[in-house]
Amino acid sequence: MLCSDHFVRMYNELFKMLAERGTGDLQHYWKEIAALQMTILGPYIEADGLLGMFHYWDHIRIEENCDMELFLEEDWFGIDMHGCPSLAKNLDNDAGLCIHYCEHCAGWINPVLRSYGYWPVYDMISPTEPRCKVRICKDKAKAFEFAAEARYLWDPYNDLK
Repeated sequence: MLCSDHFVRMYNELFKMLAERGTGDLQHYWKEIAALQMTILGPYIEADGLLGMFHYWDHIRIEENCDMELFLEEDWFGIDMHGCPSLAKNLDNDAGLCIHYCEHCAGWINPVLRSYGYWPVYDMISPTEPRCKVRICKDKAKAFEFAAEARYLWDPYNDLK
């Protein structure tokens, strides 16, 4: 098993290689990973909807040592990432950051969420700052409200345009 320092750097290097070939290759890779994510995140959503998402990301918060807050409202679930450990590791290495690194979260989670009828909104804030906000809404109109407030909206599949 790879320690997190190694797999985070491996992803960063892989993303750089794919991005050099074109962002289409990067998005294709993320869609392939989304199929795997469907088997991991999907059961949480099927069992409990937004509450299932809360439980899934609470486990991720602990497992990956993330400095983040989770929000569960009647019609949306949210994450405020105050300190992303994987981006921080990539900012602090000698290989250099893939500027698309943060995009992978939306890239391989959006297809899963959309397949269950949810509307994810990613405010990346900055691709070089290890913090972001995510809102996952039951209602498309609510998602558009959150998208209008985003500083750096990342919408890889143009769901909110």
